[in-house]
Amino acid sequence: MKFRQVAQKVIDVNRAVAFYSELLNQQPLAVFDPPGLAFFDVDGVRLFLDVNATSTLLYFEVADVSEAVEELRSRGHEIAEEPHIIFPDEAGIFDRPGNEWLAFVRDSEGNMVGLMSREVTGS
Repeated sequence: MKFRQVAQKVIDVNRAVAFYSELLNQQPLAVFDPPGLAFFDVDGVRLFLDVNATSTLLYFEVADVSEAVEELRSRGHEIAEEPHIIFPDEAGIFDRPGNEWLAFVRDSEGNMVGLMSREVTGS
């Protein structure tokens, strides 16, 4: 079994499409407004923006959280939580041994969006 689709609450679908287009560096697969729906492909999983959905906490993998945050900040996006090590995974529980980095930005609709990266340590 794998994730096929994740829904996120939006208020203004066009404003949300602009935000997620910039964040994901891609255009949506489809936008239907009305009724207020949009779809993005995120590595084989559909991100479904929906005016009738509930808010979801999304986490996206980026190459470097600090660089991603600085890029978004330079474009005027709100950084809700600065980059920090959330889990020093020296045993490699979740991946190769290293530090798990996390930051949060606020999307155009007020939802928190997590950005994560892995800093591999050792050889």
